[in-house]
Amino acid sequence: MIGSRSRRAGFTLVELLVVIAIIGILVGLLLPAVQAAREAARRMSCSNNFKQIGLALHNYHSAYKNLPMNAGGTYNNNLPNNGNLNNSHWLSWMVGVLPFIEQQGLWDQISNPFNRDRAGNVINPPFAAMGPRPWNQNYQPWLTQVPGYRCPSDPTQPVNNRVAFTNYSACIGDAIFEQQHGGVNDRGVPNGSGTWGDEAGQRWARGVFRARHFTKFRDIKDGLSNTIACGENVVGDRTNLAKATLIVRKNNVWDLPPSQGRAFLDPERPQYVNTDTNNGGLPPCTGCCGSGMGPDPCYDQSANHQRGRRWSDGRPMFSVFTTISPPNSYNMQRWHGGGGVMSASSFHQGGAHVLMADGAVVFITDSIESGDQNHVPYGRDNGDGRGANGGAGRESPYGLWGALGTKASAETIQEQLNQ
Repeated sequence: MIGSRSRRAGFTLVELLVVIAIIGILVGLLLPAVQAAREAARRMSCSNNFKQIGLALHNYHSAYKNLPMNAGGTYNNNLPNNGNLNNSHWLSWMVGVLPFIEQQGLWDQISNPFNRDRAGNVINPPFAAMGPRPWNQNYQPWLTQVPGYRCPSDPTQPVNNRVAFTNYSACIGDAIFEQQHGGVNDRGVPNGSGTWGDEAGQRWARGVFRARHFTKFRDIKDGLSNTIACGENVVGDRTNLAKATLIVRKNNVWDLPPSQGRAFLDPERPQYVNTDTNNGGLPPCTGCCGSGMGPDPCYDQSANHQRGRRWSDGRPMFSVFTTISPPNSYNMQRWHGGGGVMSASSFHQGGAHVLMADGAVVFITDSIESGDQNHVPYGRDNGDGRGANGGAGRESPYGLWGALGTKASAETIQEQLNQ
């Protein structure tokens, strides 16, 4: 009609609110799917890291006819300025792998004398070839983060004045007795003790890696496809997360079964260590080593003593794990730098990746059959009538999980792990 006003098209307030509500519902439905897709991508990236490490281990073996040594390097020579002139035979297996994961530049810095501190200042004398002790925070190569050694699902990052981190550990099997040094001291001298020395300790070196010794593929008699070479570990973030925190029990780590660790978990939040001393919790450890560790038991709160906090360090809490307690359990050690039950762990839902000795990457769930958790680890008398040495050569008491960690115990693996 002539002279009438045309009506403008648009939303009413009610319609607009309805549209906003629908968008909000859709976002709420899609966000978990997006997060799941992101974690799936991170998990695949972690698996790819492990595949590269597996290839590197095989290429290393092709070049040197053995796998890299954990707790290797240069001997303690007791010279002045000793800490800069050798690494006291404590380098992790990951140092030797560097040239085989396309880290030749970093390897060249480490394998030659290096005359710069972390600030770039010239030092004299320079750090010796193969670097100083792996906890030296003034040596830039140790502070360099290797991307292939980090799982993208683990958010913990190092500050710039600390040794860089790792999410991948070597498997030492299902026995822990004196396996932190393999019966060899930091001067490279084998110990002759008939209980824990070099020769005596060989029977408890049931995993692919043994400290201060080389392993060849021929030593893995159970088969490369049936034996775990490496596994994941989360990096300790000092929140007392059980799978990343170290519970110290001194000699009782060896004398009591792995199930003892359950008593130290928070009953209300069992994924964390109980640190509430008013309610039966653990006090923090004091000091560093041996009797100076303070209360027994205790939990190690030091920023530098958490799982995975030093990729270059061959001591157990940094670079190895055991197939005793199932993945994502808890960690117990004798004292700082000592042996113990070290759990495989990750932030992937329900389990952790392992690298088989043949190079295959397998995801192991937390619920894997792990046998008798009340069985004292081999190397100590577990009361079964065989004495302290009776477990040598026997099948693992820790079920399928333990059997996968032993390299020559003649267990039969009946699971198709990669399906």
